[in-house]
Amino acid sequence: MIKAIIIDDEQLAIESLQWEIENFSQEVKVIESFTNPKDAISGINYLKPDLVFLDIEMPEIDGFQLLQLLDYKNFDLIITTAYNQYAIQAFKANAIDYLLKPIDPDDLTQAIEKIKNRQTSQTSTKNIETVLNNLVKDNLQKTKKIPLGLSNKIILVDYEDILYCKSDGSYTTIFMRNGDEHVVSKNIKHIEELLPDTVFLRIHKSYIVNLNEIKGLIKQGSGELILSNEKIIPISRSHRKNIFTALNIS
Repeated sequence: MIKAIIIDDEQLAIESLQWEIENFSQEVKVIESFTNPKDAISGINYLKPDLVFLDIEMPEIDGFQLLQLLDYKNFDLIITTAYNQYAIQAFKANAIDYLLKPIDPDDLTQAIEKIKNRQTSQTSTKNIETVLNNLVKDNLQKTKKIPLGLSNKIILVDYEDILYCKSDGSYTTIFMRNGDEHVVSKNIKHIEELLPDTVFLRIHKSYIVNLNEIKGLIKQGSGELILSNEKIIPISRSHRKNIFTALNIS
């Protein structure tokens, strides 16, 4: 039995899809559904479903941004969408299954059959997280927005407005160009995976910097960076070569 979660900001859409699943697919059991994206993130991380039906167009944060916030990504994904053909090509390029709204029972059956075949193969789950991350990064290049899950809300920030990130164990502080600071309960490796590596670089076990915000470099010792706000950030010896290469410094 395939354990599934449905995420859609419209309750009627959830009920309609659940009815179709119950009547046209005996292999899938819907274990939970969510209209609130923050609840959905917690639900996926806790319940660890085999399959997620995800509405990509939601008002607070969209489906791409929801995927960015997940810790658990070892599931198959079927996107439910009314997107145009251009966006659908992105799903196809990333091997993501999708269903166009209103959902046709035959399309649902075919999508689930593909999931079944993939899950019974020996490579069923090996590349799922990579595929999801690629899909998220493709969308990030278009929107430039990343979601940050704070204690009681989710905010969207333009990654170009981030100066640097500093870790403190399982927490990371995001320092913004306007002086704002956002503390998220994610380690720095998780944040590093969210940010585009063409703009951000890990320079220390505790620091990630925006390459466009580097004002200068102190070469003494392993080195330090001077950012646009005059903040000085240490460079670890293990990352010295990478930052020097990124800045074209010999």
